[in-house]
Amino acid sequence: MGLALRIIPCLDVDKARVVKGTKFLELKDAGDPVAVAKRYNEEGADELVFLDITASAEDRAITLKVVQKTAEQVFIPLTVGGGIRTIQDIKLLLRSGADKVSINTAAALNPKLIKEASSKFGSQCIVVAIDAKKEDGKWRVYIHGGRTPTKLDAVLWAEKAEKYGAGEILLTSMDRDGTQMGYDLDLLKILSKKLVIPLIASGGAGEKKDFYTAWKSGASACLAASLFHYQKCSIRAVKNFLNNKKVPVRL
Repeated sequence: MGLALRIIPCLDVDKARVVKGTKFLELKDAGDPVAVAKRYNEEGADELVFLDITASAEDRAITLKVVQKTAEQVFIPLTVGGGIRTIQDIKLLLRSGADKVSINTAAALNPKLIKEASSKFGSQCIVVAIDAKKEDGKWRVYIHGGRTPTKLDAVLWAEKAEKYGAGEILLTSMDRDGTQMGYDLDLLKILSKKLVIPLIASGGAGEKKDFYTAWKSGASACLAASLFHYQKCSIRAVKNFLNNKKVPVRL
């Protein structure tokens, strides 16, 4: 059967509220993060991702109180990201209830942070998030919550992050984010063949079959926001669908 495909709701948080946009723009309120996290915990999510999406762009630290309150409501692995710059930031988040930390901007600007963090806390705690946008036939890495383009190629950067000690790659397609048009399967297929570590697909989930096609394309986990936030489909319904398709899932 292999490892179970993990279904992971994502809380994009701005000013202590869950928000959701399309292609990283036009953010709309989607609720209180503590209440939303509690609901997903009860609905059978395998893990939860909490991302303070404006922390890096605003050059500030993540709001620890909101992280702590969220962690108190969930009994599943919690990954937290946003505004992480130093080893001390990671230590504070882990002490505040996070099981893993997601590093995006800081990792791209200083890859040695991945090596230092995985050495100190264990690679299982370190998730490298990559926001990728297709340009001229390749996928360019963006940082600062999708606001700043870099010269990094997403595929090469993911491989480098793995070598530096990342335990997982959280790959978000900026082109698909919030569109509910399905994950970027081309990018997933390429990266899944390059990486040994788990690959989390993000950006574009719109219906149950999207999780199946992502799994077929090499994803170890599927992250979704709009689909679950606005209750277009439940986590349980997704898992039942996948189980009927003979995909290994935790029911």
